[in-house]
Amino acid sequence: MLATLIPFFDKNMRVSAYALASQRENSLLNPPIFGSRSPNGLAEIEGLEILHNIGIDTLLPGTDVLIPVSHIAVFSDLESKCDEFRGRVVLVFDNEVENNKDYRNRFAQLKNNGYKLALSKLSMNRYEENKELLQLMDYVILDQKEVDLNKAKIYFTKQYPKIKICVGNIDNQETFDSLKDDKDFYRFEGKFYRIPITKGETEVSPIKANYLRLMNIVNDADFELTEAADVIGRDTALVVELLKMVNHIAVNSQVTSIRHAAAILGQKELKKWINTVITKELCADKPNEVARTSMLRAKFMECLAPVFGLGTKSAEVFLMGLFSILNIILNKPMEEALKMITVSKEIEDALVRGTGELANIYSFVVSYEAADWQEICRQLIVLNEDTDTIYQAYTETVCWYKEVFFESSQG
Repeated sequence: MLATLIPFFDKNMRVSAYALASQRENSLLNPPIFGSRSPNGLAEIEGLEILHNIGIDTLLPGTDVLIPVSHIAVFSDLESKCDEFRGRVVLVFDNEVENNKDYRNRFAQLKNNGYKLALSKLSMNRYEENKELLQLMDYVILDQKEVDLNKAKIYFTKQYPKIKICVGNIDNQETFDSLKDDKDFYRFEGKFYRIPITKGETEVSPIKANYLRLMNIVNDADFELTEAADVIGRDTALVVELLKMVNHIAVNSQVTSIRHAAAILGQKELKKWINTVITKELCADKPNEVARTSMLRAKFMECLAPVFGLGTKSAEVFLMGLFSILNIILNKPMEEALKMITVSKEIEDALVRGTGELANIYSFVVSYEAADWQEICRQLIVLNEDTDTIYQAYTETVCWYKEVFFESSQG
């Protein structure tokens, strides 16, 4: 099993929804053969446990989650499976649903139970034959490569003015720029925009509970540097500030892990720095989207380190994950951003040049985030690993994040 969340965004590139993307098997090893997939499999919602594990409240407040549902699974007990997400879930159906009484009654029942509905992958020549189904939809998702958007827009705004039109499969910024100011297009999705951040909100807010925990640790007479470093590693903002401090006192030192950075600073200076951060009140109740993405990448890379033969460098790949979007955090080119914190050459090679022994794991995680399952399956063959190993690592990652998130909320 492979699963991840793909961002949908508005015309201002603010994330407004996430789509659950999944694949059950390595399609390069087990290609589907003429509908040979088991009906039992079609009755399930693949990857839904990821959403249960990460918790919908850890996503940006107010965002919807688009969950693909097969033409068979629509008749399963969706309500019990999705009940905790009610009000924020959009159930997405494809062109295999049929415009008959059974489907129409089931869709009407789901709407009455508080679920929003969307239809995708429907070609224009089938709009009229499915008009009764379309009348029940809250959204329609159009593939900009497969559909004439101008004709589709005219049709939907005239026939179904209440339907919100989402445009998917956008390749590049130029295509998005040509569509974004059209008032009839509601949400967008495309491979050129995969990091789920809110444009204009790139400051990484520290997590409140980490400050309280750190304050308790460093106020002990003889605190452990490693314990403090591990707490710092849960918060991208704290790590950024720590490495900036280390860079000032240890010029040209190649930091390989957060514990290494704490050791360079030493007990006395680390305590002074932490207390300074706390007194400046650089804290917030929740991590924002930049921190969320950074932390998930870091932990996922750490969990995958043994798969890539990097088990002894798990701390270093964690650090690389944290800073894989440092260019966005600091609003600078990656090469320039990394000079501000002085990481190891291996991390710099991977993030700036895509070379070195850490480059493959970085590339893998980026492909996974984008739900590029074909590339993921290709790399799994090279690694001689199965999808279950990766899915377990990702599940461990999102469970870790949820634990950190709720600890911070309770702090």
